[in-house]
Amino acid sequence: MTEPKGARLPYSEQALAQLAAAEATPPPKPDARVEMRLPPPPPRESGADTARVPANGDWIWPVKGKLLVNFNGTTSKGIDIAGKRGQPVLASAPGRVIFSGTGVRGMGKFIVIKHTEDLISVYGHNDEILVKYGQSVTRGQKIAEMGSTDTDQVKLHFEIRRNGTPIDPLTLLPSPA
Repeated sequence: MTEPKGARLPYSEQALAQLAAAEATPPPKPDARVEMRLPPPPPRESGADTARVPANGDWIWPVKGKLLVNFNGTTSKGIDIAGKRGQPVLASAPGRVIFSGTGVRGMGKFIVIKHTEDLISVYGHNDEILVKYGQSVTRGQKIAEMGSTDTDQVKLHFEIRRNGTPIDPLTLLPSPA
């Protein structure tokens, strides 16, 4: 019996963990059962700045553009920002890439950056991803090019999560100029 090789899952922490585990696990032999596990944490580089909790002044906007959708915690777990195809997407704070790829329905090509033990940021709908799993990034570093993967218009979906719970990114981002 042949089973599908891909799946589209609704965005959630559990789906992200399953996807990360599947990419880190070699394909099973036919008829073999494989236990899904999270990949080991990426090795730390000296000087990595992920232990410091980013304060309000430490975050920057990932892109410049019109705010399309505000955070509400239920139907919108982040904000959507309009832009132009190919526009640079920047890391909002320093951290380490813990996911870079596709596989979660509604996110297209996306990146997850871990900033501290309790804070991550998510960047969705990119056309081009420029960072890889385990890579350290600095605040303001170009990590992707804006696009419209798995959506109907060019935009960036941006989330910040504390201990897995979405929080309003506008509480950490500076006021728009």
